[in-house]
Amino acid sequence: MNILQIAWRNFQQRSLSSVLTTISLALGVALTVAVLAVYGIVSDAFQRNASVGYNLVVGPKGSPLQLTLNSVYYLSQPIENLPYTQYMEFLSKEQRAEQVASYGGPAELAERDGAYSAYVRGGFAIPLALGDYFGQFRVVGTTPAFFEELRYGLDVDKPFKFSAGRAIEHHSEEHGYFEAVVGSRVAQEMNVGIGDEFFPTHGDPTGHGHELGFTIVGVMEPTGTPNDRVAIVNLEGFYLMGGHAKPIDEEELTEQEKVDAEAEADESAEGPAKFKPLSIRQREVTSILIRTGNPLFGPQIQNVVNEDIYAQAAAPVLEINKLMNLIVAPLLTALMIITVITCIVAAVGILVSIYNSMNDRKRDIAVMRALGARRDTVTSVILLESLLIAVIGGAAGWMLAHVGIWLSGGYIEEQTGVQPGLFSTSPYELVILPLVLGLAALAGLLPAVAAYRTDVTANLNA
Repeated sequence: MNILQIAWRNFQQRSLSSVLTTISLALGVALTVAVLAVYGIVSDAFQRNASVGYNLVVGPKGSPLQLTLNSVYYLSQPIENLPYTQYMEFLSKEQRAEQVASYGGPAELAERDGAYSAYVRGGFAIPLALGDYFGQFRVVGTTPAFFEELRYGLDVDKPFKFSAGRAIEHHSEEHGYFEAVVGSRVAQEMNVGIGDEFFPTHGDPTGHGHELGFTIVGVMEPTGTPNDRVAIVNLEGFYLMGGHAKPIDEEELTEQEKVDAEAEADESAEGPAKFKPLSIRQREVTSILIRTGNPLFGPQIQNVVNEDIYAQAAAPVLEINKLMNLIVAPLLTALMIITVITCIVAAVGILVSIYNSMNDRKRDIAVMRALGARRDTVTSVILLESLLIAVIGGAAGWMLAHVGIWLSGGYIEEQTGVQPGLFSTSPYELVILPLVLGLAALAGLLPAVAAYRTDVTANLNA
């Protein structure tokens, strides 16, 4: 009989104590593995969602991190708003002229290229307007370019697809101002679909509801990005809701704008009001998503925009890396410390369990020695018993944690966009089993030394 078989027999002879020690170790390992695995999943979700398909977010002066969280993850409240003319600074002369022709505004806006347009040629500038909610979910006003230009995924090459319906369209007789597309989680949790109408609330989920509603024309397939939990509406309809137009003093109006205002008032007096898009002066944007024509232009345009007294430009990837380093990295350190403490406590449990059994084993050890077993053989048996408990408990705890995560996979995917598999591992948890084995070996040393010093004569005569 080899020493491994002897160690296993010892484990079986003290089955109750051995099993309880193993279960205690398994639960500690399971808790640690689960925490580290979920940490890895959340970190992966943040890193994946930082691959957004654009290299800059432009918004009002303030915290770049808040601007990123608000515009990329829809997690924070808007800092402030920028005038629509700030968005037009990223457009070419032709695009600016088209904006003036469509929405009205000072003619001089159409006489030149935007100040930053040279950096954006070959890329895009997509405006966002935030501030309303559909239930607990954010409402994002934007243009059809959001679906035409943006991509997602690790390689930023996946276009948005729809489980039902289509994207919002530019205004026409067929497509009105009040079209909306909802993310997969919004559709599921709010129980809405194609043709349903919803009325956003102003300011927060419990704010007053707007009188104007949006009709859902599309439901997006799950993307694993924050876009799963937003309702995206036509920017023109967003502006037409109460409280979204920027007030303008009559003294600031141009002659043409005064004529248009009088004509609109006459039309309203004659019958039901027809919706007309807001003028450029009345428009504001919360932020602008920018992809420069050349990636090297990113730092250049960021420096130029940051010199503006009203606007700032933030690089989402850099801001998320800062967040990970400043907040998430210390959290990982704390988790690793907890892991070590948990493993030490488990090792102490093994030590106590085996050491307390040494008085009962002294005669067995003396018999082994009398039959010719060497001291190092007896010591090895005790160490192997400690390692058996560590291996069984560690493996059981690891499997228990991963089965639990796998069973919760649907909920985790809804919250983070990451689908964990049964054997999905975090690099941090791979250190746990070697750590447990090492501590178990140390825990077995004291009982092993006691076995090594066992007096054969005294215990055979006992």
